[in-house]
Amino acid sequence: MNFNIIYISNSSVTIEIENNNPYFSEKNYDVLINGEVYQQGINTNIFSVFGLESNKEYEISVICDDIVKKTFKTNYEYVALNVRRFGAKGDGISDDTNFVQACINACPKDGTVIIPKGTYLVRPIFLKSDITIKLEKDAKLLGDIDRNNYPILPGMTLLTDETDEYNLGSWEGNPLDCFASIITGIEVNNVNIIGEGIIDGNASNSDWWENVREKRIAWRPRGMFLVRCNNINCQGITVTNTPSWNLHPYFSNNIRFIDMKIINPKISPNTDGCDPESCDKVDIIGVHFSVGDDCIAVKSGKIYMGRKYKKPSSNFNIRNCSMNFGHGAIVLGSEMAGGIKDFVISKCIFNETDRGLRIKTRRGRGKDAIIDGIVFDNIKMNKVLTPLVINMFYYCDPDGKTEYVWSKEKLPVDDRTPYLGKFIFKNMVCENVNVAAGTFYGLPEQPIESVELENISFTYDKDAKEGIPAMMTGLDPMKNRGLIFNNVKHVSMKNVSLPDFVKDDIECVNVESFSK
Repeated sequence: MNFNIIYISNSSVTIEIENNNPYFSEKNYDVLINGEVYQQGINTNIFSVFGLESNKEYEISVICDDIVKKTFKTNYEYVALNVRRFGAKGDGISDDTNFVQACINACPKDGTVIIPKGTYLVRPIFLKSDITIKLEKDAKLLGDIDRNNYPILPGMTLLTDETDEYNLGSWEGNPLDCFASIITGIEVNNVNIIGEGIIDGNASNSDWWENVREKRIAWRPRGMFLVRCNNINCQGITVTNTPSWNLHPYFSNNIRFIDMKIINPKISPNTDGCDPESCDKVDIIGVHFSVGDDCIAVKSGKIYMGRKYKKPSSNFNIRNCSMNFGHGAIVLGSEMAGGIKDFVISKCIFNETDRGLRIKTRRGRGKDAIIDGIVFDNIKMNKVLTPLVINMFYYCDPDGKTEYVWSKEKLPVDDRTPYLGKFIFKNMVCENVNVAAGTFYGLPEQPIESVELENISFTYDKDAKEGIPAMMTGLDPMKNRGLIFNNVKHVSMKNVSLPDFVKDDIECVNVESFSK
């Protein structure tokens, strides 16, 4: 059983097993460090080891049918500062914000902030460049439940010379005032947030999930908000119970989320798992999601931010992840006015999400709203109501119900018209489908360029429930439907398996070329 080392910090390492199985390894395996058993019976492709010493060489071994060994050296650490020595109590009652923040502020380059076992009640904590924050096992940062204690990040501030604007706050693709998040990074670089601890937004004990469409002082905080940051690595930690989105990298580059758990109640509103927005080079590897909205939703702003900055989300690698119970497993859009390009999503499992691989946009997102170069490979789905959805009539938000958005007439192509390019879906097993295998709705004036389906099997739930496969006006509920292509230039299907009762249910409307 071969493996690769994919991340090293000053006290931890993450490995990835080489195989073709999504998320789970074919066989259980054991991990040894310097010949001593670290953990036995591991069943996931991604696994992390913690509690190592800095600047030290180690041998890591994986034992299954055979034994494979590799050596690595942990990163250098200049000093380790413990938040307890700065006055933090960790009793879950005392306000530890100032003590934790003081420890971060005092930490020098290549230093580590240690948060040991305990519950630390905090307001938003702000990151600093060139440090590591280690949340040790049984350590928890617990969010204050009083919104009046949260700093506000202004959406836009006019520069002193009045030549431009400075953006800090963001809400659903617009530059709006929002509360700072439990972990907030603003223009910081080279930060590692690692460990087996928990960031708990404490939203279930507050009023964050009440009247969620209403701005109260400012818009809700996230679990982690990274604004114009570079080289940020998050490994091992759990993020849970957040007021809104769990992870929100924003206009940031070289971001890695590795071997994490993102957990929110299924009924919690707008608690997306990870929503990178206008980011480049993002890895999401070995992350387990179970949330109240989309598991991963990639964005690049609504029309104002998209037109002004033209910053797409690009060069993503999403691999060996587990998505559970969200609205969509992996979603591109709909706030994508800056574009989304060059994505590879592979070796993931989706369990009981409403939709699996979901692309959503609409008229008005603009000419820079281009999604292209998207590959979905080696995906396993179970009880996903509609596995594949591309929708250019997405109707949410106040302007989503206008005739301009919902009209099925061929309208002029202009500066408001989005574009969807090439999409490849291959090597998938989709079990217990309910609504439809796939629905692909392009615009009559701007059809989807191409959809390729290869080596995909669909089976259906014997007790299939009726539902609407895509959020668009004029679409009736359905169940046990096959593949629907509407306004797609080129469709290619190779080795696509549907059960007998739907194998002929392939609808093509305004499709230029179809090969099977």
